[in-house]
Amino acid sequence: MSLATLDRYAPLALSVLRIVAALIFMAHGTQKVLGFPAHPNPPALTSLSGIAGIFELVGGALLALGLFSRPVAFILSGEMAFAYFLAHAPRSFFPVLNGGDAAILYCFVFLYFVFAGPGPLSLDAVRARRGL
Repeated sequence: MSLATLDRYAPLALSVLRIVAALIFMAHGTQKVLGFPAHPNPPALTSLSGIAGIFELVGGALLALGLFSRPVAFILSGEMAFAYFLAHAPRSFFPVLNGGDAAILYCFVFLYFVFAGPGPLSLDAVRARRGL
């Protein structure tokens, strides 16, 4: 497969990355907010963890749909940076030991979406084509 062929599929790969990352991220919110899958110690919705769960559920759903992708990705990137430094970094300097490697990865993947956009398979792309 040539580089030109791979380049042609890059926008589609961007959309697939956005959808998969958002759905996996959203599962953290469904666990905290809806109790599915079962959470061993469900947080109160008014706690920091509960509020994060709302961001993860609603923001993950919006990002999966590709609706308001750039501002949502910006907010979620910030949430993950905040979560890393508040919850993970105090445990250890090393992300693999403090359990924060996923938070770092989400932070930078979401930050990438701020700059790259949602890709062609998104409601944002539909809205742009319709001039909305």
